[in-house]
Amino acid sequence: QHRPEVPEYFNFASNVLDRWTKVEKEGKKPKTPALWWVDGDGEEVKWSFEDLGVLSRQAANVLSGACGLQHGDRVLLLLPRIPEWWLLNVACMRTGTVLIPGTQQLTAKDILYRLQKSKAKGIITDDSVASILESVDAECQSLRFKLLVSEGYREGWLSFKDLLKNAPSDHQCVTTKSQHPAVIYFTSGTTGAPKMTEHSHCSYGIGLTVSGRYWLNLTSSDIYWNTSDTGWAKAAWSTFSAWSQGACLFVHKMPQFNPPAVFESLSRYPITVFCSAPTAYRMLVQHQLPSCTFSRLRHCVSAGEPINPEVMAEWKARTGLDIHECYGQTETVLVCGNFKGMEIKPGSMGKPSPGYDVKIIDENGNVLPPGKEGEIAIKVKPTRPLFLFTHYADDPEKTKATVRGDFYVTGDRGIMDDDGYFWFVGRADDVINSAGYRIGPFEVESALIEHPAVVESAVVSSPDPIRGEVVKAFVVLTPDYVSRDPEQMMKELQDHVKKATAPYKYPRKMEFVRELPKTISGKIRRIELRQKEWRR
Repeated sequence: QHRPEVPEYFNFASNVLDRWTKVEKEGKKPKTPALWWVDGDGEEVKWSFEDLGVLSRQAANVLSGACGLQHGDRVLLLLPRIPEWWLLNVACMRTGTVLIPGTQQLTAKDILYRLQKSKAKGIITDDSVASILESVDAECQSLRFKLLVSEGYREGWLSFKDLLKNAPSDHQCVTTKSQHPAVIYFTSGTTGAPKMTEHSHCSYGIGLTVSGRYWLNLTSSDIYWNTSDTGWAKAAWSTFSAWSQGACLFVHKMPQFNPPAVFESLSRYPITVFCSAPTAYRMLVQHQLPSCTFSRLRHCVSAGEPINPEVMAEWKARTGLDIHECYGQTETVLVCGNFKGMEIKPGSMGKPSPGYDVKIIDENGNVLPPGKEGEIAIKVKPTRPLFLFTHYADDPEKTKATVRGDFYVTGDRGIMDDDGYFWFVGRADDVINSAGYRIGPFEVESALIEHPAVVESAVVSSPDPIRGEVVKAFVVLTPDYVSRDPEQMMKELQDHVKKATAPYKYPRKMEFVRELPKTISGKIRRIELRQKEWRR
């Protein structure tokens, strides 16, 4: 029954963060910080909501002063997990700047594409990306400034450290309407060139209160750790979800995912809620450690792609905790989730989030009954949900193509069961049609990962003269199985899949690889494997 109200004017910095500062000053909030950052080598930063307010106002003065940004201007932010990333996020809210976050793994070509496509007025980054940017910045006609977050200096770059130190701490937050643009995320590019997904001040600032309260189960006394890269939308999800509830956002610098460091941090720090991607959970359960006891940890969640039931079972056996999965996209906030108090069905993405009317539809936009496979869709007519993305910026044709009848079509296929739980089948383009049987890659991949030889796999269609298409699996083996005879290994895995799921789904073709192609946010690029297979 939860239906968040959306006022005409809304700004997360002034309406939410500044309110928590007031509550904090009145002594009505537990003494947990707003941000708790650690680098793994003993250095820590703790900011209260009041600290965050003062520093973000100074940063806002840097953006509107030396950088010359005005309400509605776009800026690209490429920083690792350092406190300044969160500080500049809030500063952009205060100035009405449209933030475009990105990962530091972007190449010069990626950065050039994003700057030219977005017409960003500036870029904010550190030394590791500055030299890459300098190789292409001459081709970016809209670029007006380059802001360096570093202890050092660089010719042609403004120094954020110096400007922040000298900036005044009084700043009047701009007045933003709820529907004004706040952030643009480039899609992960699993099915083509990345698109600019624009979200408003309310779609994230208000829409993500649902995930904070009901999926993450956060309160103002919680300490929440999400291991996501800052370039992925999940980092923003976590920021808005945590701070909307007055919870502490815990950040570990950790340049690369490191299972021992994760286990050590969960044991050492009073983290109560933990979020990571399915790939990360797979790495954690494969790590040879005894059963884990995390005295404060009470709630675990996963997002980004489907998580295999086998991984969920192993995590619970080690920690005693369930993993609450959710489903969403760059274009949406949380669409479906395993919310607090719900029975968890392993492998299911849960039930629809408040604010969304989610259905399974056919190719004509008709709603399908339980048990029938179709496309996962959100009703947008007669009223479009305010927490859905506004549009693909500067691309009305691609925006229009997302609507079929009364629904926004996610491009993902799924099934709803008789209890109202939704189950992911695969991207619409990933589903395999073999001799009339429709086969989703996720179920085959889940069966494969149950075998001790498999680290991870990707299942795609492969052309076949008789069946049209057959299932092919690209498999990464564990070190103990790499030297095994490939033919015998394939036969063993095929027999395993036949027993674990319907026999017709087993992979008739198999290729052993060292690694799988992935997007910069860690999602498997099945489209790349499929195209490669069909070109063969």
